[in-house]
Amino acid sequence: MITKACGSIINVVLLQQSRNNMKKRRNTSSQTAILELLEQSKTALSHEQLQEQLAQKVDRATIYRVLNRFCTDGLVHKIQGDDGKQYFALCEGCQHDIKHQHNHFHFRCLDCGTVECLQNEVQPILPKGYISQSFNGLISGHCQSCTTTV
Repeated sequence: MITKACGSIINVVLLQQSRNNMKKRRNTSSQTAILELLEQSKTALSHEQLQEQLAQKVDRATIYRVLNRFCTDGLVHKIQGDDGKQYFALCEGCQHDIKHQHNHFHFRCLDCGTVECLQNEVQPILPKGYISQSFNGLISGHCQSCTTTV
């Protein structure tokens, strides 16, 4: 079950549809374990963080393969961090029957290292003749939790 604060009935239905697609391919214990960690997390997770939490139950290559499959299936989206790492967040409110986009910013805290989706969707203004299909924006700074503890 989704434990994120912004989870909803729609997200549960979409997540179930994505899990059904996994079953068509072949649902493995590795996929289930990775999906459950992403469901339980309130922030995006890096490959390294997933590997640590899986306590060596799933090898490195399998984690990469599963994450890439989840991206292709529209179950998660990839965030390129300014620290050179890739982070993965569970998609919420996406339409899985069409190629979806994540036109929102992400925030990486320089203190605690968390990466999270900022929910305000943005539309960049491009020069005439340019057409945007998607973008990946990252803001780094100090999150609300870290600034209130100072």
